[in-house]
Amino acid sequence: MSETYDFLFKFLVIGSAGTGKSCLLHQFIENKFKQDSNHTIGVEFGSRVVNVGGKTVKLQIWDTAGQERFRSVTRSYYRGAAGALLVYDITSRETYNALTNWLTDARTLASPNIVIILCGNKKDLDADREVTFLEASRFAQENELMFLETSALTGENVEEAFLKCARTILNKIESGELDPERMGSGIQYGDASLRQLRQPRGSAAQAKQQ
Repeated sequence: MSETYDFLFKFLVIGSAGTGKSCLLHQFIENKFKQDSNHTIGVEFGSRVVNVGGKTVKLQIWDTAGQERFRSVTRSYYRGAAGALLVYDITSRETYNALTNWLTDARTLASPNIVIILCGNKKDLDADREVTFLEASRFAQENELMFLETSALTGENVEEAFLKCARTILNKIESGELDPERMGSGIQYGDASLRQLRQPRGSAAQAKQQ
């Protein structure tokens, strides 16, 4: 059975190696924690259809490798992404310090108006925290990012992170800030018949028939 959805959004999950990006994706798609997680080689992929603000949206999510040696591979996937989860590990200052580089990549390679949500992952390891909530929220504010702390282990805020990002993209489409028709927007209309329903021409034709 083919899925019908109103929109398709291309998402990225980016950040340093070991921050739990694959686990976040797995938790969102499968609703469970990925026990045996190895470093991603290159890029992994997952998709899920969600309901956002009364619209059905298919999220096509690319999980990129955080290791430096894969950087040239993963950078090619940035093109045409509408949204991204930028992930660091709250127990690792090093992954937090690397955020600026990831952010620059995303805004340069994907699109200047890519919608990004900053995720401080491993919230369940609060006792080992090296980055405070306040510090990260300040970074998010300065860089115009949304911010949540997540736990891929317990699932806390994982769904919310993806949905918040999707909701923001949808709002930007509705306000005219984002144009799904533009090449490289990372957004596509879903089912062709649904798309015709949205065309004013169609409604005029229907009105005549009634």
